[in-house]
Amino acid sequence: MEFLEAIRDYAEQPITKQVILDLLKDYKRPYDKIAELVKQGILVLVRRGVYIPGPKLNIAKPEAFLLANHLLGPSYVSLESALSYWGFIPEKVYETSSVTTQKSAVYQTAAGRFSYIHIPLPYYSFGIQQVELTKKQTVLMATPEKALCDKIIATSGIILRSSKQVKEFLLEDLRMERDVLRKLNYQEMNRWRVDAPKKGSLDILTKTLEEL
Repeated sequence: MEFLEAIRDYAEQPITKQVILDLLKDYKRPYDKIAELVKQGILVLVRRGVYIPGPKLNIAKPEAFLLANHLLGPSYVSLESALSYWGFIPEKVYETSSVTTQKSAVYQTAAGRFSYIHIPLPYYSFGIQQVELTKKQTVLMATPEKALCDKIIATSGIILRSSKQVKEFLLEDLRMERDVLRKLNYQEMNRWRVDAPKKGSLDILTKTLEEL
């Protein structure tokens, strides 16, 4: 099967180097062929070992959230990216933000900017769900509750000590609406607090949400 025909089976998916090498197994110099495919605009290198369809290959590309899951793992989409997806903040987000158990990192790529913030276990493992973006694309993403907790934990200088501070942060800094905040499951958030960094901030957060 010709490469251009075979690669269409990977529409909407990140394409790993291993997949490409398998499709090019009949070539004597597969790495030279990969370089040629990138130069021709058939493939785009996102990060070492990860490619997406290029402009000359007329097939659907993976969403940024799915790429984020693949560029560094384990990780899940969170922070502003998840809060925007769930409709909790009004701004459109141009950087895909995730959290990871690995070291914090930032990747500026041909497919956009991807940032990762380190968060420790066991707190990391709470509040993650699979979200189907398309029939072929399912990503790991924080629930709205976890994304908000992650935002507070990951933001340097944010130490919440009063309900007034919490309301200013949520309603003014993040521009969240009270009606939207009332949808949050603060009991679930409270269960994570025991194993979370910034326990005190999350404690006053959940108490404030309960009073809204």
